[in-house]
Amino acid sequence: MQIVHFSQQMQAGPFSGGFQAAVVRILITGIAVFLAVATVPGLEANSFGSGLAAVLVLTILNLILRPILFVLTLPLIVLTLGLFLVVLNALLLEFTAYLVKGFTVSGFWPAVGGALVISVITTVLNMMTADRRHIEVRTDEPRQ
Repeated sequence: MQIVHFSQQMQAGPFSGGFQAAVVRILITGIAVFLAVATVPGLEANSFGSGLAAVLVLTILNLILRPILFVLTLPLIVLTLGLFLVVLNALLLEFTAYLVKGFTVSGFWPAVGGALVISVITTVLNMMTADRRHIEVRTDEPRQ
């Protein structure tokens, strides 16, 4: 009989765990937002400070508001085979522009383009920084 055991390497450090994960998430979102501002026409940040504020606000909105909106719009997400998630991300990006002075989104389609760029970049960077779990397969004899 094969028994599969999941184990994870623990890092001993003062900033491992929650704080480190939060900083990595903010950095990934920051890279994605600044790349979206640089590549998508219609997304603008007047200064580095307004771009940084947009990153922090978008990260907080993704942590707090996105799960609530996801549950509320789940029938639309299922009906559109997940494409409504792009609209949801675009709405969060427009709400970020509404909250942050100096960060502007000039319409719905630039918001959709920015949401697509941010989604792709964050997905790729999250895959690269993902926590790798080790799987051990041991064959143990059953006890008598």
